[in-house]
Amino acid sequence: MASGTLNPKVDEFLTKSKKWKPEFEKLREIVLDCGLTEDFKWMHPCYTFEKKNIVLIHGFKEYCALLFHKGALLQDAQGILIQQTENVQAARQIRFTNVQEIVDMEPILKAYILEAIEVEKAGLEVEFKKTTEFTVPEEFQMKLDENPALQTAFERLTPGRQRAYLHYFSEPKQAKTRESRIEKYVQQILDGKGLHDS
Repeated sequence: MASGTLNPKVDEFLTKSKKWKPEFEKLREIVLDCGLTEDFKWMHPCYTFEKKNIVLIHGFKEYCALLFHKGALLQDAQGILIQQTENVQAARQIRFTNVQEIVDMEPILKAYILEAIEVEKAGLEVEFKKTTEFTVPEEFQMKLDENPALQTAFERLTPGRQRAYLHYFSEPKQAKTRESRIEKYVQQILDGKGLHDS
Protein backbone atom coordinates (compact mmCIF):
# COMPACT_ATOMS: atom_id res chain seq x y z
CA MET A 1 0.00 0.00 0.00
CA ALA A 2 1.04 3.61 -0.49
CA SER A 3 3.24 5.50 1.92
CA GLY A 4 0.71 8.06 3.21
CA THR A 5 -1.62 7.37 6.11
CA LEU A 6 -5.15 6.41 5.20
CA ASN A 7 -7.99 8.47 6.55
CA PRO A 8 -11.04 6.46 7.70
CA LYS A 9 -13.36 9.17 6.36
CA VAL A 10 -11.94 8.63 2.89
CA ASP A 11 -12.40 4.87 3.30
CA GLU A 12 -16.03 5.56 4.07
CA PHE A 13 -16.35 7.95 1.11
CA LEU A 14 -14.94 5.27 -1.22
CA THR A 15 -17.22 2.59 0.21
CA LYS A 16 -20.22 4.78 -0.58
CA SER A 17 -18.97 5.83 -4.03
CA LYS A 18 -21.02 4.21 -6.72
CA LYS A 19 -19.97 5.88 -9.91
CA TRP A 20 -16.21 6.41 -9.81
CA LYS A 21 -15.02 3.93 -7.21
CA PRO A 22 -12.15 2.24 -9.17
CA GLU A 23 -11.05 5.65 -10.47
CA PHE A 24 -11.06 7.20 -6.98
CA GLU A 25 -9.12 4.25 -5.58
CA LYS A 26 -6.45 4.51 -8.26
CA LEU A 27 -6.16 8.28 -7.84
CA ARG A 28 -5.88 7.83 -4.09
CA GLU A 29 -3.06 5.33 -4.53
CA ILE A 30 -1.17 7.67 -6.88
CA VAL A 31 -1.57 10.69 -4.61
CA LEU A 32 -0.52 8.79 -1.49
CA ASP A 33 2.53 7.47 -3.33
CA CYS A 34 3.63 11.11 -3.54
CA GLY A 35 3.80 11.27 0.25
CA LEU A 36 0.86 13.58 0.91
CA THR A 37 -1.32 13.49 4.01
CA GLU A 38 -4.84 12.23 3.43
CA ASP A 39 -7.60 14.42 4.81
CA PHE A 40 -11.31 14.81 4.18
CA LYS A 41 -12.56 18.35 3.44
CA TRP A 42 -15.54 19.76 1.59
CA MET A 43 -16.97 16.23 1.58
CA HIS A 44 -14.08 14.99 -0.60
CA PRO A 45 -10.71 13.29 -0.19
CA CYS A 46 -8.20 16.12 0.12
CA TYR A 47 -4.42 15.73 0.22
CA THR A 48 -2.17 18.10 2.06
CA PHE A 49 1.48 18.90 2.52
CA GLU A 50 2.31 20.41 5.92
CA LYS A 51 -1.40 21.23 6.32
CA LYS A 52 -1.57 23.07 2.98
CA ASN A 53 -4.12 21.78 0.46
CA ILE A 54 -2.42 20.34 -2.62
CA VAL A 55 -4.96 18.22 -4.44
CA LEU A 56 -8.56 17.08 -4.10
CA ILE A 57 -10.29 14.07 -5.66
CA HIS A 58 -13.82 14.66 -6.83
CA GLY A 59 -16.40 13.20 -9.16
CA PHE A 60 -19.07 14.72 -11.36
CA LYS A 61 -21.71 13.21 -13.58
CA GLU A 62 -19.55 13.20 -16.72
CA TYR A 63 -16.08 12.79 -15.24
CA CYS A 64 -13.99 12.48 -12.11
CA ALA A 65 -11.04 14.74 -11.50
CA LEU A 66 -7.93 15.62 -9.59
CA LEU A 67 -8.25 19.23 -8.54
CA PHE A 68 -5.00 21.10 -7.93
CA HIS A 69 -5.63 23.93 -5.48
CA LYS A 70 -2.91 26.08 -7.04
CA GLY A 71 -3.11 24.54 -10.49
CA ALA A 72 -2.73 27.95 -12.11
CA LEU A 73 0.90 27.96 -10.90
CA LEU A 74 1.83 24.62 -12.46
CA GLN A 75 3.83 24.54 -15.71
CA ASP A 76 1.25 22.17 -17.27
CA ALA A 77 3.84 20.69 -19.66
CA GLN A 78 1.22 18.27 -21.03
CA GLY A 79 -1.48 20.91 -21.51
CA ILE A 80 -3.98 18.82 -19.53
CA LEU A 81 -5.09 21.20 -16.79
CA ILE A 82 -8.63 22.51 -17.10
CA GLN A 83 -10.03 25.72 -15.63
CA GLN A 84 -13.60 24.89 -14.58
CA THR A 85 -15.03 28.34 -15.28
CA GLU A 86 -13.38 31.63 -16.09
CA ASN A 87 -14.05 32.84 -12.54
CA VAL A 88 -11.93 30.10 -11.01
CA GLN A 89 -8.59 31.81 -10.57
CA ALA A 90 -6.34 29.33 -8.77
CA ALA A 91 -7.62 25.76 -9.06
CA ARG A 92 -7.23 23.52 -12.11
CA GLN A 93 -8.53 20.03 -12.85
CA ILE A 94 -7.26 16.98 -14.67
CA ARG A 95 -10.34 15.03 -15.78
CA PHE A 96 -10.83 11.32 -16.36
CA THR A 97 -13.68 9.21 -17.63
CA ASN A 98 -12.26 5.76 -16.86
CA VAL A 99 -9.67 4.02 -14.71
CA GLN A 100 -7.49 3.07 -17.70
CA GLU A 101 -6.82 6.75 -18.45
CA ILE A 102 -5.58 7.17 -14.88
CA VAL A 103 -3.37 4.08 -15.09
CA ASP A 104 -1.88 5.29 -18.39
CA MET A 105 -1.24 8.76 -16.99
CA GLU A 106 0.20 7.68 -13.65
CA PRO A 107 3.78 8.96 -14.28
CA ILE A 108 2.42 12.28 -15.56
CA LEU A 109 0.03 12.65 -12.64
CA LYS A 110 2.82 11.99 -10.18
CA ALA A 111 4.99 14.59 -11.88
CA TYR A 112 2.17 17.15 -11.58
CA ILE A 113 1.55 16.31 -7.92
CA LEU A 114 5.25 16.56 -7.08
CA GLU A 115 5.39 19.90 -8.89
CA ALA A 116 2.37 21.08 -6.87
CA ILE A 117 4.23 20.13 -3.68
CA GLU A 118 7.27 22.11 -4.85
CA VAL A 119 5.03 25.13 -5.53
CA GLU A 120 3.78 24.87 -1.93
CA LYS A 121 7.29 24.41 -0.51
CA ALA A 122 8.41 27.52 -2.36
CA GLY A 123 5.51 29.41 -0.78
CA LEU A 124 4.16 30.55 -4.15
CA GLU A 125 0.74 32.17 -4.15
CA VAL A 126 -1.72 32.68 -6.96
CA GLU A 127 -2.00 36.38 -7.78
CA PHE A 128 -5.73 36.93 -7.67
CA LYS A 129 -7.02 39.53 -10.05
CA LYS A 130 -7.98 42.62 -8.16
CA THR A 131 -11.51 43.85 -8.66
CA THR A 132 -10.09 46.95 -10.32
CA GLU A 133 -8.84 44.69 -13.10
CA PHE A 134 -12.36 43.54 -13.81
CA THR A 135 -14.07 45.66 -16.40
CA VAL A 136 -16.78 47.90 -15.05
CA PRO A 137 -19.53 48.17 -17.68
CA GLU A 138 -19.88 51.82 -18.70
CA GLU A 139 -23.59 51.85 -17.76
CA PHE A 140 -22.63 50.92 -14.22
CA GLN A 141 -19.73 53.38 -14.17
CA MET A 142 -22.16 56.19 -15.12
CA LYS A 143 -24.47 55.11 -12.33
CA LEU A 144 -21.57 55.18 -9.85
CA ASP A 145 -20.47 58.61 -11.08
CA GLU A 146 -23.92 60.12 -10.64
CA ASN A 147 -24.58 58.45 -7.30
CA PRO A 148 -21.73 58.84 -4.78
CA ALA A 149 -23.66 56.84 -2.17
CA LEU A 150 -23.79 53.91 -4.58
CA GLN A 151 -20.07 54.25 -5.29
CA THR A 152 -19.32 54.15 -1.55
CA ALA A 153 -21.65 51.22 -0.95
CA PHE A 154 -20.10 49.29 -3.85
CA GLU A 155 -16.57 49.91 -2.58
CA ARG A 156 -17.56 48.60 0.84
CA LEU A 157 -18.63 45.23 -0.58
CA THR A 158 -16.15 42.35 -0.40
CA PRO A 159 -14.07 41.87 -3.57
CA GLY A 160 -15.94 38.64 -4.26
CA ARG A 161 -19.29 40.42 -4.15
CA GLN A 162 -17.99 43.24 -6.34
CA ARG A 163 -16.75 40.73 -8.91
CA ALA A 164 -20.07 38.88 -8.90
CA TYR A 165 -21.93 42.11 -9.67
CA LEU A 166 -19.48 43.25 -12.34
CA HIS A 167 -19.60 39.88 -14.01
CA TYR A 168 -23.40 39.79 -13.89
CA PHE A 169 -23.74 43.37 -15.18
CA SER A 170 -21.25 42.80 -18.02
CA GLU A 171 -22.81 39.59 -19.32
CA PRO A 172 -25.65 40.89 -21.53
CA LYS A 173 -24.67 41.96 -25.06
CA GLN A 174 -27.26 44.74 -25.16
CA ALA A 175 -26.87 47.99 -23.25
CA LYS A 176 -30.57 48.02 -22.44
CA THR A 177 -30.37 44.64 -20.70
CA ARG A 178 -27.25 45.73 -18.83
CA GLU A 179 -29.02 48.90 -17.66
CA SER A 180 -32.09 47.02 -16.44
CA ARG A 181 -29.90 44.57 -14.50
CA ILE A 182 -28.04 47.46 -12.88
CA GLU A 183 -31.29 49.27 -12.01
CA LYS A 184 -32.67 46.15 -10.40
CA TYR A 185 -29.69 45.82 -8.02
CA VAL A 186 -28.96 49.44 -7.06
CA GLN A 187 -30.94 49.18 -3.83
CA GLN A 188 -29.37 45.84 -2.95
CA ILE A 189 -25.88 47.35 -3.34
CA LEU A 190 -26.92 50.35 -1.23
CA ASP A 191 -28.08 47.87 1.41
CA GLY A 192 -24.59 46.37 1.42
CA LYS A 193 -25.79 43.06 0.04
CA GLY A 194 -24.19 40.75 -2.50
CA LEU A 195 -25.83 39.58 -5.69
CA HIS A 196 -27.12 36.39 -4.11
CA ASP A 197 -27.97 37.72 -0.66
CA SER A 198 -31.67 37.75 -0.10
